[in-house]
Amino acid sequence: MKRIGLLGCGAIGTQIALAIDTGKIPGVLTHIYDNSKYAATELASKLNNKPLIVENSHLLSSNPIDIIVEAASQDAVKDVALSVLQNKRDLMIMSVGALLDESIYDVLSDACNHFKKTIYLPSGAIAGLDGLKSVKDELESVSITTTKHPRSLKGAKFFETSDINLDAIDSSTIIFEGTAKEAVSMFPANINVAALLSLCGIGSEKTIVKIIADPNTDKNTHHIEAKGKFGKMTFTIENFPDPNNPKTSRLAILSAIETLRKYCSDDIQIGT
Repeated sequence: MKRIGLLGCGAIGTQIALAIDTGKIPGVLTHIYDNSKYAATELASKLNNKPLIVENSHLLSSNPIDIIVEAASQDAVKDVALSVLQNKRDLMIMSVGALLDESIYDVLSDACNHFKKTIYLPSGAIAGLDGLKSVKDELESVSITTTKHPRSLKGAKFFETSDINLDAIDSSTIIFEGTAKEAVSMFPANINVAALLSLCGIGSEKTIVKIIADPNTDKNTHHIEAKGKFGKMTFTIENFPDPNNPKTSRLAILSAIETLRKYCSDDIQIGT
């Protein structure tokens, strides 16, 4: 049975831990860490099989673990991802936006090859990545339009220098248009789907992102268009936000659980 370490005990980390604890994921959660000792303690209290709370993030991969699941932040990825691979553990990353820093991506890619370990990136809140990867060499344009309720966008770095007042928006309003690289920098906790899309396709500086704030929606909607020599792909995904964290779509959590279940399972694998 695979041994799992968890970095981040918030909404996503908690749901992953519960899925392991209830047997939905056929593994065992052995070690956890969060910057907030309270969050880690709270999570452990909800589990029947109590994991060990380590004292710092780097201690996770120093233990006999098969895979570390990052569910914390882009900064956490930048801080610990390399040491996880150096300790010869696999890694699953939820904060995919960190990989749009080319220097980080290259270092981690080289480390995967050198240490013979794998980084897993769940599909998150979008779909169609299998098809997009298949036509990667024939892509000419990729765009994503994300629509969320204003409350799902609050706290983003973008608003530190913007005059937009989310509380004053009373109808569907475009608040951002730019590249995936810009979007992930300005909305690090809100638009990881754009990072994933660009990694599968034509890159972060060619993937176009539009973000719409709509006070009349109760969903996180992602509309993706990809065109090229192969033809055209169009996907629209309407997600309900996670009740414990409106910045995160429920599908993103379910995708993480399925990715980890697949990692821990020996059975028929469907799709790429």
